[in-house]
Amino acid sequence: MEAQDLRRTVRSRLAYLDQCFRWRGQANRSALTRKFGISPAQAAVDFREYLARCREPLPLYDTVRKTYVASDRHLGLEDPGELPPMLEVIADGAAERFDELPMPERQCPAAIMRHLYQAMDRGVRIEIDYVSMSSGRTTSQWIAPARIAYDGERLHFRAWSYRHGEWRDYLPVRVSEASSFATEPLPEPLPTDVEWETMVRVALRPRSGLSPEQRQAARDEYGFAGQDALVLETRAALAFYLDRRWGLDLPGSRLERAPDD
Repeated sequence: MEAQDLRRTVRSRLAYLDQCFRWRGQANRSALTRKFGISPAQAAVDFREYLARCREPLPLYDTVRKTYVASDRHLGLEDPGELPPMLEVIADGAAERFDELPMPERQCPAAIMRHLYQAMDRGVRIEIDYVSMSSGRTTSQWIAPARIAYDGERLHFRAWSYRHGEWRDYLPVRVSEASSFATEPLPEPLPTDVEWETMVRVALRPRSGLSPEQRQAARDEYGFAGQDALVLETRAALAFYLDRRWGLDLPGSRLERAPDD
């Protein structure tokens, strides 16, 4: 039977086992019963199915630890399908020995998103009251939302600002609910958003001043794969957020931008 012929629920359990062996190096039937709420008998069937499909060398059962243990040369399934996230698998296995730093959930008001999205979709401009974080003032202005970007934490609308005469990024959460949200046709076609249309390559390297051992550790951590620099491609309009997301502007950053050739 081909992998795609298995029921989706079975495939998801086999994929979970595959991740357990890959990241935890071990798994047993209780890992499946706890995660999926199945019976021990069904978990035993899943294990037999996994071992029948797993590439050599197969995980071996440790009678002392009562768990299957993966070899250092473990290859797993050739076609595991959709894999659960590594962090989820590690947290499941570690249980009370695992914790993570709480992160604030960035807000994005649905009602305001609807207004901005509809304006973008209809190709009109919209009047909003927007809070400036630099001046602290709330100003009424017309913008023409054109695109949406995600910086890893927040959604931004890329919009033409009629007040400033340039393309700017707008956060929905800073749009006042008291805005008129009046709309009207564009008075003229929007200028080309050159920064959005331009793709840039950003080369990162271990930060200057690190020891050779530290530089190699940074290459290993960020997956340089034997290269001198890690090259990322993004829109010029998003390059600022890349610097902030990767912490390149922080004193303790292990990476820095490589100089342009």
